[in-house]
Amino acid sequence: MATAVTTTTAAKPRKQSRISSSRGDRIFDICNSIFLILLMVITLYPFVNTAAVSFNQASDTIRGGIYLWPRMFTWDNYAYVFKEAGVFHATLISVLRSVIGTVVTVFCSAMVAYTISRQDFVLRKFVTIAFILTMYFNGGLIPNFLLIRELGLLGTFSVYIIPGIIGVFNLIIIRSFIDGLPESILESARIDGAGDFTTFMKIVLPLCVPVLATVALFTAVYQWNSWFDVFLYNSSFQELSTLQYELQKILQNSNASMSARTAGDAFANAGNDAANAVTPMSVRATMTIVASLPIIMVYPFLQKYFVKGMMVGGVKG
Repeated sequence: MATAVTTTTAAKPRKQSRISSSRGDRIFDICNSIFLILLMVITLYPFVNTAAVSFNQASDTIRGGIYLWPRMFTWDNYAYVFKEAGVFHATLISVLRSVIGTVVTVFCSAMVAYTISRQDFVLRKFVTIAFILTMYFNGGLIPNFLLIRELGLLGTFSVYIIPGIIGVFNLIIIRSFIDGLPESILESARIDGAGDFTTFMKIVLPLCVPVLATVALFTAVYQWNSWFDVFLYNSSFQELSTLQYELQKILQNSNASMSARTAGDAFANAGNDAANAVTPMSVRATMTIVASLPIIMVYPFLQKYFVKGMMVGGVKG
C-alpha cells in the first residue's frame, strides 16, 4: 500500500511538468503566430499601398492619405502606361527573353556545375577559381561594350542571352547541391555503361529539380527586370525593346511633362481634363505593379522547390 502511494505521489510532478510544458508551447505558438502576422502585414503593406496609388486618380494622389484603398478609383494610370503601341510588343520580347534566357542559363550552368563537381576532372580547381575571379573583377562598361560590338551582338536578341549564359553565383549553388548527391548513384550509372552526358541528363538533372527551380527563379527575375543592357546595346532598335525599358521611357516622359506644370496647376484645373493627367508618382506605382505581377504569379508554382533548394544549397555549401 505504501508503495502504491509513493508511486502516485511521484507521478504528480511529472504530470504537472507535462502540463506546464504544453502551456509553454501554446504561449510560444501564439507569440510566434502574432509575430508572423505582423511580419506579413509589414511585408504586404508597401505592395498594397502601391496598388492603391496606381488605381487612384493622379491629381487626388498628390493630396496624400492613400493607404490601403484608392480614394478616387480610375484606370487612367494604366491607360497612360499601355497607350504606347510598343508596350505590347515589348512585353512579348520580355517574355521571350525571360523564358529562353532562363532555360538556357539554367541548363548551361547545370552542365558546368556537374563538370567541375567531378573529382576526376583534371582542371577542376583551375576552372573553379577562374569562374570565382569573375565575381570580383570585370573589364568595365566600355570594354564590355566593345566586346559585344566585336562579337556582332549589337542589335540582336542574342545580346540578352549570351553574355549572361553562365552565372557564377548560380553555378556555385548548383555545384553545392550536386556535391551532396550520393556518389553511389553516379557510380551505378557508370557501371551500367552510361556516359557523362547520359548520367547528367537522366540522373543528375532529375535529382537537382529543387535547386534548378531556385536558380530558374533567380534568373527569371533578373531577365524580366533587366533594362540597362537594352539601353546600352539595343536602344536604337525598337523591335528589340523590352517592357522594362519602355516603362523607363514612359516614366521619363511623365517627369518631363510634370516639370512643365506645377502641382498648383493640377489643383487649379481639378474640374477639367487636366485633373486626370498622370503624375510621376502614379506612373511609378503603376509601373511597379505591371512589372511585379508576372513574377508574383510565377512564384507560387516554384515556392516549394525554392525553399528546399535554398536550404539544401546553403547546408551543403
